[in-house]
Amino acid sequence: MALSSSISSSLCKLSSQNALSPDSNSNKIFNSRCGPFSSLHQFPICKMGYVCQWGRRKSSYTPLISASVMDVSLDKSMEKVQLPKGDNWSVHKFGGTCVGTSERIKNVAEIIVKDDSERKLVVVSAMSKMTDMMYDLIYKAQSRDDSYISAVDAVLEKHRLTALDLLDGDDLASFLSRLHHDINEIKEMLRAIYIAGHASELFSDIIVGHGELWSAQMLSSVVRKKGIDCKWMDTRDVLIVNPTSANQVDPDFVESEMRLEKWFFQNPSKTIVATGFIASTPQNIPTTLKRDGSDFSAAIMGALFRARQVTIWTDVDGVYSADPRKVTEAVILNQLSYQEAWEMSYFGANVLHPRTIIPVMQYGIPIVIRNIFNLSAPGTMICRPSVDENEGNQRLESPVKGFATIDNVALINVEGTGMAGVPGTASAIFSAVKDVGANVIMISQASSEHSVCFAVPEKEVEAVAEALQSRFRQALDAGRLSQVAVVPNCSILATVGQRMASTPGVSASLFSALAKANINIRAIAQGCSEYNITVVVKREDCIRALKAVHSRFYLSRTTIAMGIIGPGLIGGTLLDQLRDQAAVLKEDFNIDLRVMGITGSRTMLLSDSGIDLSRWRELIKEKGEVGDMHKFVNHVHGNHFIPNTALVDCTADSNVASHYHEWLRKGIHVITPNKKANSGPLDQYLKLRALQRQSYTHYFYEATVGAGLPIISTLRGLLETGDKILRIEGIFSGTLSYIFNNFKGTRRFSEVVMEAKQAGYTEPDPRDDLSGTDVARKVIILARESGLKLELADTPVQSLVPEPLRATASADEFMQQLPQYDIDLAKQLQDAEDAGEVLRYVGVVDVVNKKGLVELRRYKNDHPFAQLSGSDNIIAFTTARYKNQPLIVRGPGAGAQVTAGGIFSDVLRLASYLGAPS
Repeated sequence: MALSSSISSSLCKLSSQNALSPDSNSNKIFNSRCGPFSSLHQFPICKMGYVCQWGRRKSSYTPLISASVMDVSLDKSMEKVQLPKGDNWSVHKFGGTCVGTSERIKNVAEIIVKDDSERKLVVVSAMSKMTDMMYDLIYKAQSRDDSYISAVDAVLEKHRLTALDLLDGDDLASFLSRLHHDINEIKEMLRAIYIAGHASELFSDIIVGHGELWSAQMLSSVVRKKGIDCKWMDTRDVLIVNPTSANQVDPDFVESEMRLEKWFFQNPSKTIVATGFIASTPQNIPTTLKRDGSDFSAAIMGALFRARQVTIWTDVDGVYSADPRKVTEAVILNQLSYQEAWEMSYFGANVLHPRTIIPVMQYGIPIVIRNIFNLSAPGTMICRPSVDENEGNQRLESPVKGFATIDNVALINVEGTGMAGVPGTASAIFSAVKDVGANVIMISQASSEHSVCFAVPEKEVEAVAEALQSRFRQALDAGRLSQVAVVPNCSILATVGQRMASTPGVSASLFSALAKANINIRAIAQGCSEYNITVVVKREDCIRALKAVHSRFYLSRTTIAMGIIGPGLIGGTLLDQLRDQAAVLKEDFNIDLRVMGITGSRTMLLSDSGIDLSRWRELIKEKGEVGDMHKFVNHVHGNHFIPNTALVDCTADSNVASHYHEWLRKGIHVITPNKKANSGPLDQYLKLRALQRQSYTHYFYEATVGAGLPIISTLRGLLETGDKILRIEGIFSGTLSYIFNNFKGTRRFSEVVMEAKQAGYTEPDPRDDLSGTDVARKVIILARESGLKLELADTPVQSLVPEPLRATASADEFMQQLPQYDIDLAKQLQDAEDAGEVLRYVGVVDVVNKKGLVELRRYKNDHPFAQLSGSDNIIAFTTARYKNQPLIVRGPGAGAQVTAGGIFSDVLRLASYLGAPS
């Protein structure tokens, strides 16, 4: 009791000394001007719970009568003078970083002076980190930590030094006097908190509000020094709010408007600097506006003054389309509607709090967010959308404005057949959630009423699950509810845009983008207004999901992490082509191809941000490490900041091809000229194609047949449009095309083969070409694409390698002995020429008879196959539509440049499928 009596006595003494004496300094703690209370002369209760006997104090001062006389006097005078409202007022709000130092306060004053508005209201926060420092004082005091005294002195010194740098003369003396007085009173209050071991809400609000009082007084003095008539406003004299149970406050606009009129009559000025964050209750008790209070103050003031515009000055250029820390390509949005702004802010975007927008929305007052450190940036305007939805530029805009995420959430799923059609089930669920004080972020319910799914912060999920288990124990035991399941480690992704409601296909595009990035959606929620489509994904997928959808709606580049396997002749040429085209793809086509790894059979090169392709060969020598395919794939696919991964296999290795199924299952796209997978065992091929069709993972292999020629795509186009393939016949080998185009007259076969080898058309061992196996693989690929289930072993192949030379030890030995067997082919050539024909090595897919073959054939000199030159390939499609005259595709079918070009074309096709503009 002794301690309680001491606290009561000290608090009541403090209150009576500062509140009732008419001779007390105008900055006393409960005085009506500068102190935390506004017109609190009759305030009778100390927040520690004790009634002070104020009424017994002898004094000639009669506050109630005095206040009444002043009100009558003001009312009569204000009949003649009214506060001018409307577009002649502009409102500016400067946050703590804007007034963090004396130099920054000077910059703020300069902005105010340069604003050519007729009238200006400036709402100012406490200096940077000051509010946190004030709360820390309270925490230390109630923890009985004596260091609160030195911490108060640090607050004093920070403001004293700032004032010395900014002010002089009477302004400096007046401010320092008030500052020292305020600090002394803060120390008294902190001492009372120290004794009690508890901080009342009243004392906390009084203490933390001083930061705004001091910064507003200093800024107004600096503005006056520049020759501008300026008054400062303690907004507790004007803003009246009603506290709610949700740690928020509701503005009383009617009472606030009346008090503003009275304040302005006493302090007429065209420039006003007002405190942010602080206000009073209807009982004249000091309070704060809680979270984002200064922004809220500015919006309320903008509404009270019916201002032309409210400008929120901060340290960013505006509102981004996504968190720039997660999406480096995020862009500044020029404009947002009020609804879009509060949807994005709810999901954690760096936008105004929804309640900040409500006061100005009523009057259609725009809010502009600007960067005080980059005055050239126009910022983001939050306003009513244009009523003309048919403007050309608006129709071209993406219907999605931006994306926001919430991490560290968990899903709770309550399901059971007993829920269907039972009134009050949802009410009971969320009543239990409310009882534990948890915040429901998102709700999703199936139309069958079989389940209700909702998201809560992960730190609250255990308490919620226990409450639901307890609340529905009887239903769970009886089987009416099957489970209360928790899905941890989730993130929420919100897609926001007011025009989504009038644009068909937005949801389809969103879900398609996520599917193509191999991201599974756990839950979906969408309101009928369609301002917001919300999905829940795994936490580990959140950034990839954000990047994928951001790219899909053309707000950033389509970025693909690539791994190149086999940097030999074709792979190396591809890397050089990527190097030469990278800048054009970024700037003109919004495609960002990043090679994150290059691996050969022995050495690999890895990078976290993308290999410098201008010197990839040197980097492999300098920084290459021992090749490890498992590590290579995990590295390329493991970058969560890039939503799409593609592996490009430029080898002819069957072991590499055996990994395709595994990679596709992981969501890795595969692009290859390697024929081994599609011409290998039929069951493996069928599994690969089935997986491709079932998922959004892409497998492109145009270059497996015809190098850069559009053979596969042409065949697919015919089939997809309903045509029926009857026969495919062609010269599929550029090497053998060159050989037989030049094998004529008196030339010997071995001589032409040597020429082709020296020109680089053949493999190092020409038997790989002459055996016909490569052509047979292409025949199998086309046969399977046509629907035939053929194995490579089922295809007859006429080998051009003489039987005795097939087992020869080396390629050189083979070339030395080949001339001995020229006679047979010379005779075939002579017979053909005598008949007016040519020899051509062809592959045939006979779809009607369900077979394939590879052989040396004769064609008339006027046949298209006889018109080839060089290493050209030619393929003829005989179909139901092209029966009398086959559809022919002809062009270069060999060489590193055209093959790499075909692979590159598949890479760009993949980018198009993933959302790049076509």
